[in-house]
This record gives sequence, C-alpha cells and structure tokens, in this order.
Amino acid sequence: MLPGPPSQRNWMPLVLAIAFVAIAAVGYSQYSARTDLQNRIGVLEQQLQKQALKQKDSDANTDNLASDLHTVEKRIGVTAQELAQSRKFAEKLRQDQERAEEQLASELSTKANSVDVTKDVAAAREEASSRVAAVQKDADAKIVNVSGEVKAVDSKVEATKSDLAASRREIVDVKNTLSQQIARNSSELADLRKKGERDFFEFDIRKAKKGQMQRVADIQLELRDTDPKKQKYTVLIQVDDSKLEKKDRTTNEPIQFLVGRDKLRYELVVNLIDKDRIRGYLSAPKDKALSAERPLARE
Repeated sequence: MLPGPPSQRNWMPLVLAIAFVAIAAVGYSQYSARTDLQNRIGVLEQQLQKQALKQKDSDANTDNLASDLHTVEKRIGVTAQELAQSRKFAEKLRQDQERAEEQLASELSTKANSVDVTKDVAAAREEASSRVAAVQKDADAKIVNVSGEVKAVDSKVEATKSDLAASRREIVDVKNTLSQQIARNSSELADLRKKGERDFFEFDIRKAKKGQMQRVADIQLELRDTDPKKQKYTVLIQVDDSKLEKKDRTTNEPIQFLVGRDKLRYELVVNLIDKDRIRGYLSAPKDKALSAERPLARE
C-alpha cells in the first residue's frame, strides 16, 4: 500500500490536538459552572441559617419582653416612660424583620440575574421566601400579643392614677373667716353645737416627741411649741400625707384650711395655752356634700 501524501500526514496530529483541547475546554466549562452554582447555593444556605439565628434571638427578645410586661401588669408599678420604651421596642422588632426580608429578597434577585441557572436559584428563592414568611407570621403574632399587653397595662396605670387622684387629700390654707362666732369656752361651744350646722371635736394635746402625732377626728395634730406668757403656740396639722404648719398662733384665733378634692373647710381653735399643752376644739362640716367648695378645687 502506498503511503498518503506528505501534506495529509502532517495535518492529522494538529486536528486531533485541536479536537482534544475543545473537548477539554467544554468539560472544564461545565465543571466550573456547576462548582460556581454549588458555591452560590452554599452561600444562600448560610444566609438562611444566619437569618434563622437572628429570628431566634428576636423570638427570645419578644418572649422576654412579654414576660417583663406580665410582671409589670401584676405590680402596676410601671412608669409612662417604660411603657413608651416597650412600645418602641415592639415596633423596632417589626421594622427589623421587614428590613431583613427586603434585604434577603434583594440578594436573591441579584444572584438570580448573575447566574445562568435560573431554575435552581428560583427554587432556592422560593424556599427562602416561604421560610421568611413563616418567621414573619410568627413574629407578627408575638408583636400583636405584646402590644395588647402594653395597652392593658397602660389602661390599668391610668385607672390607678385616677383612683389616686380621687382619693388624694391635701390641705389648703385659707385666710377668710368661716364665722364670726368663735367658742371661747365650753358653754359657747355647746351653743354652737345646738345649731347643728357643724361637728365639733374637743382636744387636749400635750407636746410629745418630734414627729409623734395625736388624732383629732379625721386629722392629726402635733404640738411643736408653746409660749404661755405671750399666749402663742405652733402646731402641725396633717391629713393623710399632706401637712400644714401654723406658727405663733394666739388664743381663740381660728385656723382654717380646706381638705381634700372637694375643699371641705375645717376650723381649729385653741382656747387655752399652757406650758407644752393646748386645749380647744376642731370644727368640721356636718353635711360634706353641701359644704364642698368645688369652685376652689378647680383653680
């Protein structure tokens, strides 16, 4: 058999080499594309795991907040500032969750546009979206519960403030006279009692240790000092937590003050002043509804 032309024998190795290189290039390209896809899917899985960890922390914070609010609700000792902070924290949880969802969706969209394997990326994005939706639903439910508890605590605090304001009694000093009739002795006091307009409570108080009060009707008195020569004395009047000090008052000088939110007018008169001792009477309105001086209470 005669050998082929020399030119054909020289070209055959070159053609085979080019074919081998082309096949190798195609195989490497497919391997590189699959490796890149696996790496990107791995990154997505890591991001989903991080998002799940963040959500666990968010759930823990929400549970802790709900527990704290439950304790506050029992004690009714929470302040307005603490309630505002609780509401801000609940709203911050919602905003953080929305930002996380938007960020993850944006990253998935960017990666889907840059990778030529849309089916795998779409599946990963759908799975991630479903997980985020489930997490968001659970977080929303917990935030709603926390908001409801905050509102309940807020309403109870407001009710408590109203009750305290209604029950608070304060003393307001007044200068104008209640009546020109002042009892200077037991006989005159008996005459005032006969009129039946007010209640009268006699007292005989001695000076005691500082801070030691003596009850007369529904108030308390503390004798601070007496000056028998000048017929002067100093007394401290207390109604609940409110106190009013009257200094250097004289015999048969009426001391008048308004008590409570209805401004009930009380009158204190000392008839006798001895060394470390005073005797007199306290006058209080008999009909508290008719005696209330409400216009003064609105000033």
